[in-house]
Amino acid sequence: MKKRLVSLLAMATMTATMFAACGSSDTASTETPATDGAATEATDSADDAAVELPEDTGKVLNIYGWNEEFKSRLTDHYAGYTEVDSTHGKIGDVDVVWNITPSTDNAYQNNLDEALLAQESAAADDKVDIFLVEADYALKYVDTDYAMALKDLGITDADLADQYKYTQDIVTDSNGNLKGSSWQACSAGFIYNREAAKEILGTDDPDEVQAAVADWSKYNETAAKVAEAGYKMCSVNDTYRVYSNNVSGKWVQDGKVVIDKNIEKWVDDSKELVDANAETTDDLWGDDWAKGKRPEGKIFGYFGPAWFFNFCLDADQDGTIANKGGWGYCVGPQSYYWGGTWICAATGTDNANLVKDIILTMTTDKAVLKDIAQKDADCVNSKTVLKELASDDSGNLDLLGGQNPYAQLAEGAEKVDLSNLSAYDQGCNEEFQKAMKNYFQGNATKDEALDMFKKAIVEKYPDVTAD
Repeated sequence: MKKRLVSLLAMATMTATMFAACGSSDTASTETPATDGAATEATDSADDAAVELPEDTGKVLNIYGWNEEFKSRLTDHYAGYTEVDSTHGKIGDVDVVWNITPSTDNAYQNNLDEALLAQESAAADDKVDIFLVEADYALKYVDTDYAMALKDLGITDADLADQYKYTQDIVTDSNGNLKGSSWQACSAGFIYNREAAKEILGTDDPDEVQAAVADWSKYNETAAKVAEAGYKMCSVNDTYRVYSNNVSGKWVQDGKVVIDKNIEKWVDDSKELVDANAETTDDLWGDDWAKGKRPEGKIFGYFGPAWFFNFCLDADQDGTIANKGGWGYCVGPQSYYWGGTWICAATGTDNANLVKDIILTMTTDKAVLKDIAQKDADCVNSKTVLKELASDDSGNLDLLGGQNPYAQLAEGAEKVDLSNLSAYDQGCNEEFQKAMKNYFQGNATKDEALDMFKKAIVEKYPDVTAD
């Protein structure tokens, strides 16, 4: 098992990272996963067959993550969890130890890799029990023996039936074994400035604003009106994920990098809007990009998922648009998703029963999921709960002026298609945006920017070509 991950990690070191995301941070390097027998071999047993787990013997539950999000969810919503200090807790007689390493410069993955490589020989109190992954690099871990198949924990298809399929596709290995579960369904849309909408469109009604951005043609028409009024629609980097989540093929096909037509459309649309002073080239999470959180920033909107509400709009700060309940939400030109956190059980855990209960409680218990949605403004991974939230005032959000966004979030989650997801996505997406910024800012021609991208991606992934 160690040999397989060593091989995989050798691939992973080819790439550096990234930008630090807000809340659900999109991070670190994504590399081609090991394929030489890395995945757990599928068995012929039925998915719902009874699994008898050995008695838990672990005195310590080690959880690896990159930020405080899951820790706060477990602290607030898992019955029996008691916080001891910032890095320790208790569940019954078990000490919970939080190993939290920020994702910057790939530090989280490097730390987790080191721990997993030592898993077999580690002392009982040092073994990894739970680790968290994101979509951008999930395959790196789920396609190895270091992540347990959920069926081996006794978690069945029936237990997970209310989840959105795309959230399971992300953490399914090459042999069809599901190896993680998430409490989040991170469908995303367009978060718009209500006062700006009333000024420019004459209305802040979500249905009316949606009509104004219902496709890219209408979006571009509205962006022209926004620019005339002295606002910017958003950054070109806000729209990128919407385009890239709706491609017709994978980034790498038969060993060759292929730039999808929808990615090409992003380039052409963005260049036109930047030249028309209707969009910026601000980097996500930067100071200039963040100015739009306040009215004086003169930004019409942001593209984002539900975790964006809670983590990125600064609703607790005086003077922000969110603090005044000044945002609205609509689906936007195309449905897409962004982010999410998946809980994986580490092979070799000596607390398998507790790990199983945490996964089931935090990702399938409808009462817990509804509580997460209402307390944390999150879009949870339950079709039933989202339907309930959309049906009454329990889903209303103050930062959205009392709007209930859950019908739109559920609609978006149903439309997410991950058939073109690949292990090359993060590297290709990052390098493409980086190269195109030179074109948008007038520092390179389009062809020169494309050459920059192709050179960078071949250096990052020597196993591909980019003609």
